[in-house]
Amino acid sequence: MRVMIFGCGYSGQAIAEAFKSAGASVSGTVRTPESAEKLAKCGIKPFIFDGSAFGDELAGEFAEVTHLVQSIPPGGTGDPLLKLMTGRLGALCPKLEWIGYLSTVGVYGDHGGGWVTEETPGSPIQGRSIERVDTEEAWAAEGDAVHVPVARLRLAGIYGPGRNAFVNLARGTARRIIKKDQVFNRIRVEDIAGATLFLAERKLGGIYNVTDDEPGPPQDVIVEAARLMGTAPPPEQDYETAEMTPMARSFYGANKRVSNAKLRAAGFEFRFPNYRMSLAEMWDSGRWKA
Repeated sequence: MRVMIFGCGYSGQAIAEAFKSAGASVSGTVRTPESAEKLAKCGIKPFIFDGSAFGDELAGEFAEVTHLVQSIPPGGTGDPLLKLMTGRLGALCPKLEWIGYLSTVGVYGDHGGGWVTEETPGSPIQGRSIERVDTEEAWAAEGDAVHVPVARLRLAGIYGPGRNAFVNLARGTARRIIKKDQVFNRIRVEDIAGATLFLAERKLGGIYNVTDDEPGPPQDVIVEAARLMGTAPPPEQDYETAEMTPMARSFYGANKRVSNAKLRAAGFEFRFPNYRMSLAEMWDSGRWKA
């Protein structure tokens, strides 16, 4: 496999490591020379991409790419990669066999705590999630035009080494916001990487929820992390009166339980199916700081 990851940030680098472990040649895009240096040190061939145009070297790399992962979120003017590739995908990437598009479970909107599956119609309540639905469908259409399967990976709240409740507790930024009956799904970054590799190796297209087994109240994660650290959790704060940014508050507007049954039925096994075992692994190994 020759893999190109657009937007090789937190999730993208985890995906790159998974593909490298499978023997793939991996390249990725970032926005700055400093980030490119970091990718190179990790054994990932770096390219600078700011969304405006393909450089000659990047365009040349496309000729050999067999698997493409798009991790760059759409901005106010849409998906920058899609704009440049629409109608040109086959010509730019003649060896392409599979596309993975990283989306979000936010496309489902609010379901009052009820369960949703890949068959649940999208009813996003936030502008950024509405844009995701349109972008998902556009990528699927581009793939159909050149007979390349497109997997739409709908990701839950991402956490992992360096981005987790332990880090927030250590920094003093962890908050225990209480909203009655509110639940969220989450996903460990290594399971995003594993699911992407799994779908790519099998050239599976379609929609897949990439999320843990156990949606639950967000404050429970903070309490469990504090228990493992041997520290007191922060005091409870009522959602209605807590000071929050509009962005942070908007996440609480969608309450749902997201099923991963389709991905499991395809044969994928999660390394970290619930937050308790995941937090315990990070704490015991010390990887929570990484």
